[in-house]
Amino acid sequence: MTGDAELDHDRRRRTGVPEVVLGQGKTPGQTLALLAALRRGDPSGPALATRCPEAVLAAAPGAFPGETVTVDVLGRTVVVGALPAPRGDTVVLTAGTADVPVARECATTLAVLGVAAEVIPDVGVAGLHRLLGRLERLREAHAVVVVAGMDGALPSVVAGLVAAPVIGVPTSVGYGVAAGGLAAAASMLATCAPGLVVVNVDNGFGAAVHAAKIEGLAADG
Repeated sequence: MTGDAELDHDRRRRTGVPEVVLGQGKTPGQTLALLAALRRGDPSGPALATRCPEAVLAAAPGAFPGETVTVDVLGRTVVVGALPAPRGDTVVLTAGTADVPVARECATTLAVLGVAAEVIPDVGVAGLHRLLGRLERLREAHAVVVVAGMDGALPSVVAGLVAAPVIGVPTSVGYGVAAGGLAAAASMLATCAPGLVVVNVDNGFGAAVHAAKIEGLAADG
């Protein structure tokens, strides 16, 4: 499972996005070994693992001697290797503080792909003035990722206010009829605001990949 030959080292050249390790469901040893194998097989860019358990986050800084290792405990990501110089301009919004871990996963993935990203938290529709106060900044961005749980209304509002493509990320934040993010996903998919695309629940990684391709930078590898 951890052998280099079983990893897709050609994916960066083929799609502009390297293979990434999903830490969820793997042992810490498997995740760290896969990160090392990815880094060996594709040294042109950093190796990324997402959804890492606490044991991986704790062990990673000492597991790769001589390498730059970046750990985001909140976003549950590990990056092995120096990040590329950032270009472009993507803004990642969250409706609430509870949505920030998914936004952090998105921001780290964007950094790995060479995209400059700014995370702006807590601009949900319950206090619309918070979003309107950021409108000038949002209108400068090339792409906007909007991370929201509960009713998932924020991406539709943003898509009605900016010219840039908007990527909605429903999160599993919420209770009762929020149904683990299904209500937010359905709300985003049913939007009447054009220019909004939606990824899977809690999929900050997928949103980042889409934003990088909008930026036109992923293919530069």
